[in-house]
Amino acid sequence: CVCVCRQHISPTLLCLSDWCYHSQFTCNHQCNVPEKWNLADQVCAGEFQSPINIVTRKTLKDERLTPLQFKNYQQTFSGTIENNGHSVVVQVPQNSTISGGGLPVTYKAVQFHLHWGKDGGPGSEHTVDGERYPMELHIVHMKSHYEDLPTALRDREGVAVLGFFYEKSNSANRKYDYIINALRKVKATSTYRKGNTSLQPISLAQLIPSEQNMTSYYRYKGSLTTPGCAESVVWTVFENPIPLSLEQLQAFSELQFGDGKPMTENFRPVQPLNGRQVFRSGGAAVLASSALLLAATAAALGLSRPN
Repeated sequence: CVCVCRQHISPTLLCLSDWCYHSQFTCNHQCNVPEKWNLADQVCAGEFQSPINIVTRKTLKDERLTPLQFKNYQQTFSGTIENNGHSVVVQVPQNSTISGGGLPVTYKAVQFHLHWGKDGGPGSEHTVDGERYPMELHIVHMKSHYEDLPTALRDREGVAVLGFFYEKSNSANRKYDYIINALRKVKATSTYRKGNTSLQPISLAQLIPSEQNMTSYYRYKGSLTTPGCAESVVWTVFENPIPLSLEQLQAFSELQFGDGKPMTENFRPVQPLNGRQVFRSGGAAVLASSALLLAATAAALGLSRPN
């Protein structure tokens, strides 16, 4: 295919149109699907890639994973929402920060974007015990002393991403109205014309659960989930999902990739752990096996197995 190359955050020149999701690949458009992203950027074949499947019974409780501290998340800002050809992205003011919760330093917010399925079907990047949620929000932060993301990505812990799952709700989440309404204005994008529009004032806090509902989360070291796949990310994946109605979830499937195809299933498959340990906060749940649940129930009822 013919595409326009530009300088990526890695030193090599690569053609960003050469990487794609499975939903974009056709006989007439043969691009590098996730299993071949290493052809777009070699780092994508690294040992510590994201996303992953979080197996809750194999997570290790870490007492240092206390509730995160959010600063200026309640402040409203007027941003721009952009269809970048792979997702929708909103740049945020860098005065919103996170700290605590086992993070090495304070990190400032840079942008947020989302990954979703098709018409409300499975679409999250991370999975929990094999379950894929309809959509996933990533709020990207970098260490507060860095001036730009490419510089932060050279630091093994330079970036911290907060991951939030979504679940289908019987009613619409009115806090998302401004974003949902803006999607129709950024339906398409191209090499020659960016798909962006002004966003009505929002706050990061209105998009995520309340702080008291964010004490349960998982933590591991990983990477960006798109090329160049830099392994510089401290991941925090929260347990409690955000509710959206089916109609709201379906609105994201009306967007288009940069190649004009429907923007659906824009998630990377889960990657091998390769020996990494996933930690959990004190409030995170652990899925017990059915045998353990039966044994616990029997004990509670005072039952015993016959001799």
